[in-house]
Amino acid sequence: MTRLPYLLFLVLLALLPLPSLGQAIKLVIDAEFGIPGSTSAQAIHAGAQVAAGEINAAGGVLGRPLEIVTRDNRGVPARARNHLREAAADPAVVAVMCGKYSPVAIDLLPEIHRLPMPYLDPWAAADPITDNGYSPNFVFRLSLRDSWAMQAMLRQAGKGGAKRVALLLPNSDWGRSSLRAAERAAGSANLEIVGIEWYNFGETSLLLQYRNLLATGAQALLHIANEQEGVVLVNELAALPAAQRLPVIAHWGVTAGRFFDATEAALRKVDVSMVQTFSFIGKSDPATTKLLAGLRPITGHDNPRAVASPVGVAHAYDLVHLLARAIDRAGNTDRAAIRTALEQLGPYRGVTRHFEHPFTPARHDALGPEDVFMARFAADGAIEPLPAGKPGKL
Repeated sequence: MTRLPYLLFLVLLALLPLPSLGQAIKLVIDAEFGIPGSTSAQAIHAGAQVAAGEINAAGGVLGRPLEIVTRDNRGVPARARNHLREAAADPAVVAVMCGKYSPVAIDLLPEIHRLPMPYLDPWAAADPITDNGYSPNFVFRLSLRDSWAMQAMLRQAGKGGAKRVALLLPNSDWGRSSLRAAERAAGSANLEIVGIEWYNFGETSLLLQYRNLLATGAQALLHIANEQEGVVLVNELAALPAAQRLPVIAHWGVTAGRFFDATEAALRKVDVSMVQTFSFIGKSDPATTKLLAGLRPITGHDNPRAVASPVGVAHAYDLVHLLARAIDRAGNTDRAAIRTALEQLGPYRGVTRHFEHPFTPARHDALGPEDVFMARFAADGAIEPLPAGKPGKL
């Protein structure tokens, strides 16, 4: 070969596309990153980043790095749908992980299964997200379910001496899922639901709905809310006379943002507790210690009391490790093969708990009702688990 043709050969070789071997395998996190004051998406991203860093340090998956890609859906289903389709068009993407909004996840179910795309849920709690009727089911959740949340919330009301409870619910799939769960669980908790009121996301006052519920004779209020509406309610209750302030037993959405910063003074007057599934506080096991150390370069600290939205961090961390195991088990990046492999995973000692079989063909929820507990905001803003059986303030 003469020099000129050889140089031409090198130029043509440089213009050829790179082989896929060694290219990153991608997980897309599509969540509410752009909502002011929200910390849920950032927590999910942080947990996923730590897990991916550990996986890549150990050689990656199938000899390739795992890359975390983020998209901001701002809690809007149409944006999430577009992001899902974009992810499906990229052959390097093996799964999409959602954020906290159940209505978004429920809206996407037809598209998830049309594409199809493995869909990982580290937060959104509505029961129909996994109980979706699709076979094969491409949705896998390591998080709370509304039915478990309501059981724990009603038990908390009963421990405090309540016999009559009221519900303040968002006018959404999340609110309707929670109502069905409450109605199923109230009888076994020996509690009567005496009032139900609805609100729309973004409302700036909930006082009218609250006064209507107070007039029913309710002794405790079960509030299904994210941080924005939780802030509105608690601050309005703090301005009422003490005799008119019902104990507020909240879903965990109030831990998804800057709720404490906006209600610190009000929380000294209003009795607020909420459901959780994980806490860094008081844990010293190797998995938790490793995760906290991994958070330091991302959040700037490894203080277990200062981790924002801890359930999002822990759930996403474990889900990413389970995804990596499923990819290795499948032996390729075929999405259907990864879905099947997720159902067949064996023991995994995670940060949230030890899993013998995280998922099965009949069960796509990794956690169980035994993982749910009640918590409160401490004076420093930390989310502290309530001692078992204790209804009062810490």
